[in-house]
Amino acid sequence: MIKVSVYKHPDEFPDDVNQLFEAGAQTNVESSVAWYNNLVNAVYPGDVAICIYVLRKNNIPLAALPMRVTRSAFGQQAGSLSNYYTALYAPVTSSALTASDMTELIRAIKSAHTPLAAMRFAPMAPESADYGLLLQALRACGFKAFTFFRFGNWYQPVIDDWQTYLKNREGTVRSTIKRMGKKFANEGGSLELVQGGENLERGLAAYQHVYALSWKQPEPYPEFVPGLIRTCAAHSWLRLGVAWLNGKPIAAQLWIVANGKANIYKLAYDESFKAYAPGTLLTAMLMEHVIEQDKVREVDYLIGDDPYKKSWMSKRRERWGIIAYNPRSMAGLLGLMHEVLGRAAKHLKSKISKLSTVHALPKEQDAI
Repeated sequence: MIKVSVYKHPDEFPDDVNQLFEAGAQTNVESSVAWYNNLVNAVYPGDVAICIYVLRKNNIPLAALPMRVTRSAFGQQAGSLSNYYTALYAPVTSSALTASDMTELIRAIKSAHTPLAAMRFAPMAPESADYGLLLQALRACGFKAFTFFRFGNWYQPVIDDWQTYLKNREGTVRSTIKRMGKKFANEGGSLELVQGGENLERGLAAYQHVYALSWKQPEPYPEFVPGLIRTCAAHSWLRLGVAWLNGKPIAAQLWIVANGKANIYKLAYDESFKAYAPGTLLTAMLMEHVIEQDKVREVDYLIGDDPYKKSWMSKRRERWGIIAYNPRSMAGLLGLMHEVLGRAAKHLKSKISKLSTVHALPKEQDAI
């Protein structure tokens, strides 16, 4: 027997749903009840659009889809409960889930929000089984589904000790760590690792001080990161590095360590002290700790192809998304047409660009 329930906040979860999310958290911190609690409380407090759908089969929860369903004059759209704070979204699933089960869940969501114009899920791991199941289920329910690129993701499998890892980095990185580390210490600098306890609030205040003086834009939801730091500390996930110079915080990095993986989540430094390379020194200190003490299997730089990440990571993968349109909805049909035309135009532009490159004259001939 299939049953689909909907919850508006993680606080409403019964024990069996909490257990499903606890199992999901064993592979992805962002699939935990703790993550969604902080996200909802800090970013979407009181938001009636939140719908956390749970499918039960024979009274056993098999899948959960945390979502937001928004309304407009053109119908309703459902999207994953994720935003720019999210590095990896995934359905929370049991190993017993089948493709037909996922199809039943999507069908129930579609029926609950008639007319549902579109569904969107991102960022996801395209190689994951859940990604394939979700794509298959959307198409089985009559949606026209497309995949799209979101961002590159640099990461480092950990197979060696810290010293071996460091030897395999660029010479400039090793030189900076040695040279600037000595200078920083000689001029009153120190590096601190905060994991919780009595130093938590002091570390959080230092992070906020540095972030306010950095090049970064102010957080649009100022309670999210403090809430995340406190949540991570409560679950022993927190690795908060702070660089101090004569008692003043000048750089800070938030890393999250769980399930044999270290996620480099946030980093910032006071540009007035850029000459000390405090970011490099902090990264080195934290990297050594997660390799030698936490014994992680992987370090993940999460979002984006920033050039500096290649100095620390050796592997790259991608995060993708799924957009699916309901052609039986007017808004869905219009969205589908726009998607198809946009992709055709992009393909044509790419083809013309390649042809132009092939037929371009060498510079020597251009000069004649």
